[in-house]
Amino acid sequence: MRYPFWRALVFVTALSFPLFWFYQGLMRLTGPDPGKVLVDSLGQGGLILLLLTLSMTPLRRLTAWGGWLAVRRQLGLWCFFYIVLHLCGYLLFILGLRFDRLVADISERPYIIVGVLAWLGLLPLALTSNRYSQRRLGVRWRQLHRLVYPILGLVLLHMLWVVRSDVGEWLLYAASGVALMLLRLPSVASALSAAREKMTKSLQKGVDG
Repeated sequence: MRYPFWRALVFVTALSFPLFWFYQGLMRLTGPDPGKVLVDSLGQGGLILLLLTLSMTPLRRLTAWGGWLAVRRQLGLWCFFYIVLHLCGYLLFILGLRFDRLVADISERPYIIVGVLAWLGLLPLALTSNRYSQRRLGVRWRQLHRLVYPILGLVLLHMLWVVRSDVGEWLLYAASGVALMLLRLPSVASALSAAREKMTKSLQKGVDG
């Protein structure tokens, strides 16, 4: 396995955040409603991991370092894990496992439907994020995993609906998402590769000179 230390670092870092948030909640360090804070933190963490997952390919094109792609699958699975915890946290801490209130809660918080749709979109991506599925599905695997783009839109819409008037942080995430989508355009991807080659040649000239 290539880049073992880099993979381990990503694993430990991604695992440490939910453990820290759980600890904060248990110790009542996050205010009078630690359950809601935990749910919000997990949702925000899932969005950040989704953006990081999408940034791996552009970083690979810009730097030519294979380590970015080596952790892309892991980041995607961590994103799914965070969202699963986010959903479970909602059911436990917000709904109180009172499923009879679910319909009424959805009518009051319609953004829940958007969040569930995003989770349902991530589910097949997580289940097929392995080499067996990639070989089995062939070209369809790449087509399936392009769902990540509309999923990102759903996640951003879900967060916008939650934060409502306090959109400053949301705008940062939305701008990052738009930038990452633009970097996927063939013309922009080619420009990135050309910039990398130019930078490599400049560095090589500096070394030779």
